Amino acid sequence: MPPGNKQLTNHLINPDIAPVPQEQRTWNKWHLAALWIGMSVCIPTYMLAASMIQAGMTWWQSVLTVMLGNLIVLVPMILMGHAGTKYGIPFPVLARASFGTKGAHIPAIARSLVACGWFGIQTWIGGFAIYQVLGALGWLDIAADTKVLPILGITGLQFLCFIAFWVLNFVIVLKGIDCIKWLESWAAPFLIIMGLALLIWAAIKVGGVAQMFPAAPEDPAPFWPMFFPQLTAMVGFWATLSLNIPDFTRYCKSQKDQALGQLIGLPTTMTLFSFIGIAVTSATIVIFGSAIWDPILLVGQLGSTTAVVISLIALTVATLSTNIAANVVSPANGFANISPRKISFRTGGIITCVIGIVIMPWRLYNDLGDYIFTWLIGYSALLGPIAGIMICDYFVIRKMKLNSDALYDSRGQYSGLRWSTVFVLIVAVAPNLPGFINAAFKTDLFPEFFNQLYSYAWFVGITIAFVLYGILNLGERSRA
Repeated sequence: MPPGNKQLTNHLINPDIAPVPQEQRTWNKWHLAALWIGMSVCIPTYMLAASMIQAGMTWWQSVLTVMLGNLIVLVPMILMGHAGTKYGIPFPVLARASFGTKGAHIPAIARSLVACGWFGIQTWIGGFAIYQVLGALGWLDIAADTKVLPILGITGLQFLCFIAFWVLNFVIVLKGIDCIKWLESWAAPFLIIMGLALLIWAAIKVGGVAQMFPAAPEDPAPFWPMFFPQLTAMVGFWATLSLNIPDFTRYCKSQKDQALGQLIGLPTTMTLFSFIGIAVTSATIVIFGSAIWDPILLVGQLGSTTAVVISLIALTVATLSTNIAANVVSPANGFANISPRKISFRTGGIITCVIGIVIMPWRLYNDLGDYIFTWLIGYSALLGPIAGIMICDYFVIRKMKLNSDALYDSRGQYSGLRWSTVFVLIVAVAPNLPGFINAAFKTDLFPEFFNQLYSYAWFVGITIAFVLYGILNLGERSRA
């Protein structure tokens, strides 16, 4: 049962993170499917297979890896989403059950900081798309725009385009969760149509679908050494949402809606849009004489003003729908969880937007180095163990039974900081730390064994955390 009005005076609750009443749970499977379509259709998804093909995979191997990775991450998505739908609670509140009311800040802030990084990067991508397209239309002289601003490291026009897209994100954040639901519902069909239109355009240009795909290399690289790091990275792509999916499933009418909505929306859209990225990029070799993986650069080559304008709208909607849902909702709730009486969902969203500027995301984006090993696998090594702990706690230890009133009680059964949970988190992250250091700093400080282990970072972390947490709490009865 949701806490009563009297409990709203508790410092652990505000209306935004309180349980969603049953009558306000209006999302069905199509709303959640639309959410996933809106999040999945974005520039990083389009370019996702590029790293796999550059590593030596064939086009069909990369598509299958994308599909398998998303089917794997779908499992924790649905499991984590269960508590959101059953109790109407967001991710930070669910984390209180396993980490304690104070300890919940650890997973909430860890997830929020990753989201802030992604928010900034996606905002920079959206702003840079506007910059490139305006140049393609002849409204900006990109060739003459060479004066770099001190400290920032980008030109004034690039910064203005970034701010313009940032403001668009900011306005939607101020409107709240209902505006996000509206945006995702309308963006989903539009983005699917635009993606298929791009595929059809490329097929017509090269003379048929059969002409769009590159031939397999005569001396292909060994598949399995490539497969597991790429699969781990693919799982890591949505390891973030596999934690905070309760932020959305709390609005679902039923468990069937949350499970089917995710099944319909996530693996299908990710696979389709990655396929479109591969097919269209392969076609650009024939059309333009070189492979153009970046859809922003591709838009600049289209020629027709109408096509460029429509493409700009599509790129803006795609980046906006991904950014708002995937990278604002989680930190907004995470920051609100720090001090619910002082920070609302809207205030948390504003904090996220401000951090998105302060971190100068263009530097982060350009300095990431190896995208697979320093970013996707890197944070999956942290977020995987958190998922393992929370899934074990909810399904194995508590058998899906929570005392929702106590989740908001600073003196209740979930109060304080559970040091045993922190211990499990540290132990589960530790085996992947040497491999991360080697990858991030491009060193061989630790033996090759740790590099191999790091290739399975998410799987290693979630397994250790799940098993160890279960063992440490084996004799504990459900406290619900």
